[in-house]
This record gives sequence, structure tokens and C-alpha cells, in this order.
Amino acid sequence: MEAEAAKYIGAGLAVIALAGVGMGIGNIFSTLIGSIARNPAVQPKVFPIGILGFALTEAVALFALLIAFLILFA
Repeated sequence: MEAEAAKYIGAGLAVIALAGVGMGIGNIFSTLIGSIARNPAVQPKVFPIGILGFALTEAVALFALLIAFLILFA
């Protein structure tokens, strides 16, 4: 019984990282939009970097979710 409660607590702690990922993605896109709004000529250079930042940040979310599922079901 206590082991199951510990699994839920551990999975909940692992999912806390998703809040940071959400803030990071919001920061990436708000900075991307701000930089393109200031200088639209840099859009072809800045947009791929923003998408790369999004992909790397989203990978952290997937890793956190994977750890939570491993704690719950393994």
C-alpha cells in the first residue's frame, strides 16, 4: 500500500518539470514573435532557430513524462 503511494508521489514529482517546459516554450515563442516584429527581415534566420529551441524543450517534456510512466508502470 505504501509502495503504491510512493509511486504516485514520485510520478507527480517527475511531472513538475512540465511546468518549466511550458514556461520555456512560451518564452521561446514570445521572443521569436518579438524579434520578428522588430525586424521582419531576420525571419528566415530566426525561425529555424526558434523551432529547434521548441523541439529541444519539448524533448525535455517527453523525458519527464517517460520517467513518470516508468515510475508508475515499471
